[in-house]
Amino acid sequence: MKKIAIVAFKGEMPCFVHALLNLWNYHMKGYETKLIIEGMATERIRDMDESPKKELWKNIKAANLISSVCMVCSVQTKSLEAAKNQGLPIDNSLSGHSDLEPFTQNGYEIIIF
Repeated sequence: MKKIAIVAFKGEMPCFVHALLNLWNYHMKGYETKLIIEGMATERIRDMDESPKKELWKNIKAANLISSVCMVCSVQTKSLEAAKNQGLPIDNSLSGHSDLEPFTQNGYEIIIF
């Protein structure tokens, strides 16, 4: 089975939504998929429950596709508390950021948005 890890990095809502759409598309087609939320994209965690794509966001969370939220970046974008309240996994294993190497080691292709 093909493995895809999508890194949402940019904070603009259209970029984040494209990452989510592609993540869900791969998932629905049977790929093993993971989402890593880094950089300014962590800011979107605060407003996804109110966005037009809130159902997609809920489906992704329910399917356990979110692998990590960067601790340092979520602190900087003031979204750490929102991530914790939503039960999202916080990662600080790479000097406070999410570590991509375990995904590569486990055969994931990494796509960055």
